[in-house]
Amino acid sequence: MEQPQTKYAVRPDGASIAYQTWGAGPDLLYAPGFVSHLDLLWADPGYCNFFARLGSSARVIAFDKLGTGCSDQISHVPSLEERAEDIRLVLDAAGSKQAVLMGFSEGGPACAVLAANAPERVSSLILYGSFAQGPGIDIDPALQAAWHRKKPLLDEMVAEWGSGRTVDFFAPSTAGRFQRRVAAVFERAAASPGMMAGLIAVVERTDIRDILPSVRVPALVLHRSEDPVPVEAGRELAALIPDARFVELPGADHAFWVGHYGSIAEEIEAFIGGGQAAGSADRILTTLLFTDIVDSTKLASRLGDSEWRPLLERHNAIVKETVGRYDGRLVKTLGDGMLARFESPAAAVRCAIELTGSLDSAGLPTRAGVHTGECELIGEDVGGVAVHIGARVCAKAGPGEVLVSSTVAELVIGAGFDFDDRGTHELKGVPGRWRLMAIEGQGQREQLAHDEASFRRGDRLLARLGLRFPNLARTTTRLIGRRR
Repeated sequence: MEQPQTKYAVRPDGASIAYQTWGAGPDLLYAPGFVSHLDLLWADPGYCNFFARLGSSARVIAFDKLGTGCSDQISHVPSLEERAEDIRLVLDAAGSKQAVLMGFSEGGPACAVLAANAPERVSSLILYGSFAQGPGIDIDPALQAAWHRKKPLLDEMVAEWGSGRTVDFFAPSTAGRFQRRVAAVFERAAASPGMMAGLIAVVERTDIRDILPSVRVPALVLHRSEDPVPVEAGRELAALIPDARFVELPGADHAFWVGHYGSIAEEIEAFIGGGQAAGSADRILTTLLFTDIVDSTKLASRLGDSEWRPLLERHNAIVKETVGRYDGRLVKTLGDGMLARFESPAAAVRCAIELTGSLDSAGLPTRAGVHTGECELIGEDVGGVAVHIGARVCAKAGPGEVLVSSTVAELVIGAGFDFDDRGTHELKGVPGRWRLMAIEGQGQREQLAHDEASFRRGDRLLARLGLRFPNLARTTTRLIGRRR
């Protein structure tokens, strides 16, 4: 999907709040954590993937709070009530009469306040990684102890703002030098050190325990078990809201779009009525990968059945093994090709790059096409327009080439791929014209081959020293390829 247009809601005092809308379905307003940046977040592939999927079930309304991101900078941190009124203002500007409110972390209390104060504007409430009371409140000793175990992460963020320390709090599973450099840029753009310190001070003083029993709309509380915001805070939050449903999920990342977010998306989709729980969903947003052996009929005729059959078996084995390593699901083989689906567009593209290279080395020149769209689940198969588009994209590719739709290209921005724009095309049986992009994967395959050769030289050196590690070169090269 294209990055949504940024618009502004203007408060009575003249301050402007930046917001964006996308998708179709019931309105869902997303209130971010203590800092955000509407433009920069779209450079994060996980954020893109999660909210593109959510946009297939709802019209999403997202905003930057005053003092952060694209909204006006201000000299003070607004109160919780002001934050709740700002949410109402954004809903008005977006033309929303009633919406699901989804509050992430520090955005949760403001959503809960509006749900309690203006139930006519709130159809239901989703709180993720949030809390009823901050660590600075005189609270239950067990919860206080849980907060204090995590508080050093907050203190380090405050002391070293602008250096990338948010990674340790929001996405510890991705922590690394590159991620810290990216996070450092985001921090400096999202909020000044003074504003950030003021926001953290508000978090520490937050206490909405007396308000929560007045929330009378359906509520869903989601929390990861090792979240830096202690899971005990999530349990308390759910216990104080009448009839709220609490779901504890595995993981240590605070940002819900980092790590394995599929179960989180499924819970949200089921709750808002735009989807169903895992195992019963009949429509899904997924990324499809089609491959096709080039000139397979001529090749089979030239080789004859005795040679073609084992070669095709080799093809199927390579496909099954490679798709599995990239966490894809092989839907079916197609005689001289296959169809697989993936939760991650980036994983599908990486799989396509490796598959075209591996199959070419096996004597099977192959083309590949990748498209992301909504599909109908038909048992283990998939159907719908997206399937036809994916097949037609594949048909446009040349030998050894990976073509993707512009939808995929936009979703994997920031994932390290280079694209060659191949212009717009008519796809047989599909209305409209579609922009296609070629993945410049040859350079990546050459680099992987160079890496593998280097590791094999290392294997031989270790063997001469009497040290043997079977398959070290192959395993290490595949890991590097997946990181790339």
